[in-house]
Amino acid sequence: NKTKIKMIFFIVLQQHCKYKLFILKSQQCCIIMLEKKQIRKTPFRQEVLKLFKASKNAISLKEIERNLTSFDRITLYRTLKLFIEKGLIHEVLHSSGKKYALCKEQCDEHQHQHNHLHFHCSSCKESFCLKTHIQDLNLTGYIIEQTDLSVHGVCKKCNN
Repeated sequence: NKTKIKMIFFIVLQQHCKYKLFILKSQQCCIIMLEKKQIRKTPFRQEVLKLFKASKNAISLKEIERNLTSFDRITLYRTLKLFIEKGLIHEVLHSSGKKYALCKEQCDEHQHQHNHLHFHCSSCKESFCLKTHIQDLNLTGYIIEQTDLSVHGVCKKCNN
């Protein structure tokens, strides 16, 4: 029900690296996230960010477009590009194209921290960011700037 106010938990970093827990409406949470990343808080950007907050999985451009009330495609592309540059979302690449997922707290505009794998379900076509870390790669003489690891198969939900 869209009229329900969704309450979510959001952790805000405060002075001296202490965390304080707040219970916020999803609109307020989106505003705080945009402010933290120093992104102008337009109604359209808030609407796009709410889609990412509501999704547990990576979402495709078609899914984003389908869930927006009205939009200009160029504005949407610019918004996604800005969100990636500022460390708010990241791209999930796979054989049928690209999807987008919400970043974790540690990402910023200078570096994304995504040393995890992406699982793509061949049954439901969903893509998941899994918490398995792949940080132990030791490639002598090479500098690893980014790691993209994709695994394809059948997810837990479809397997049951």
